[in-house]
Amino acid sequence: MHALKKNIFIMALIAGLATLGGCGGIKVKRTDAGETIDLSGAWNDTDSQQVSKEMIDDMLEQRWLRVFKQKNRGKAPTVIVGDIRNLSHEHINTRTFIADIERAVINSGEVEFVASKGERGEIREERVDQDLHSRADTRKAMGQEIGADFMLQGRINTIIDAVKREQVRYYQVDLTLISLKDNRKVWVGQKKIKKHIEGSGLRF
Repeated sequence: MHALKKNIFIMALIAGLATLGGCGGIKVKRTDAGETIDLSGAWNDTDSQQVSKEMIDDMLEQRWLRVFKQKNRGKAPTVIVGDIRNLSHEHINTRTFIADIERAVINSGEVEFVASKGERGEIREERVDQDLHSRADTRKAMGQEIGADFMLQGRINTIIDAVKREQVRYYQVDLTLISLKDNRKVWVGQKKIKKHIEGSGLRF
């Protein structure tokens, strides 16, 4: 019995030391969400926010917006974000990029914005549920959605040039605004980012 207790004590001590050793390599520092931190040289939150804002600012300064408002008695156009394709060599969270684009468009106050295809499906299910379970004076009728005038589509590409521990990473983001009425491309925007990276831990 004494030997058994001794073995249990030793095993518990080893487990405790292993836990402490595992935690010893972790250090966390809170930073401001707007601070630029570029650890690997890969696409990050700063790239997403800067590219989306600069491209949307350019889109809203171009002639198509003035022409639309002139033809529609000052009415703001309605825009929907379509597919933003990641054609790069690395994993890029396009949902985050789309969210940054949507925020830039909505905050501009220059255009109206409607829900995406996936979001509309959930909203329509809610309307069906309301039709069955909600009071008549609170139900939201079907067939009252606002149709978009334009769809914003895009793609993200990369080119990498690397030698030993040195690398140049080139990102190119292309966005196109298309009229849903007649498929005209009313605006084409492009943003480029080039990063020079040095170090032994490069990712390809």
